[in-house]
Amino acid sequence: MSAVQRQKIKPTWLGKSLAGGLLGLALAFVLVAFFAWYGPGGIDARDKVQFNMWMIPLIWLTIFSFTYLFRSAKQAWLTLGGLNITLYSLFLMLGHGL
Repeated sequence: MSAVQRQKIKPTWLGKSLAGGLLGLALAFVLVAFFAWYGPGGIDARDKVQFNMWMIPLIWLTIFSFTYLFRSAKQAWLTLGGLNITLYSLFLMLGHGL
């Protein structure tokens, strides 16, 4: 086995919990924003606001639970932070300010 395969997941639960809680929520918001604007019917679709509202906790808790599979808290922060920066930048470039 290589050195990368032998690395174990570090039990840095506080750092991973904070990353999943803060950056995971921000990531859930931007993912739902993409669905709200570009999903079926666009932003003005009937009853879409309620659906979007209920999707946020589902997406957030999914991201939060998978955060513990990162090898370290640093990796969780860097990965989720990078995803947030990328997706928010893309959303703003497409012309929809949050």
